[in-house]
Amino acid sequence: MTVHLEALDLWEAVEEDYDVPPLPTNPTMTQLKTHKERKTRKSKAKAYLFSAVSSTIFTRIMNLEEFEMLKMKETETIKDNSDKLLGIVNKVRLLGKDFSDERIVQKILVTLPEKHKSKGE
Repeated sequence: MTVHLEALDLWEAVEEDYDVPPLPTNPTMTQLKTHKERKTRKSKAKAYLFSAVSSTIFTRIMNLEEFEMLKMKETETIKDNSDKLLGIVNKVRLLGKDFSDERIVQKILVTLPEKHKSKGE
């Protein structure tokens, strides 16, 4: 897959995390073209990667991403947040990936907003 993405000049988008700076006022045609290419490169790379994996692996990736991105909302209770997190964990487990109890507790603690964290931390 690496070779395929390198051949398409998309490997940099996978390997490096970069932000596309905004266009200057009155950009040139070259600046417009470069901006558009850099902006779409990550999307193209993701599309190629996702098309190369089975639907089961794709679902696992999406659930793992949901797990990693989960944050507790200020208006949400700790129970609601932990229920949501455990729902994601169960979906991932059904697809063959396991989480240790330690990792789940760690994620719950990390997602807590400041108002729920002890002053001793």
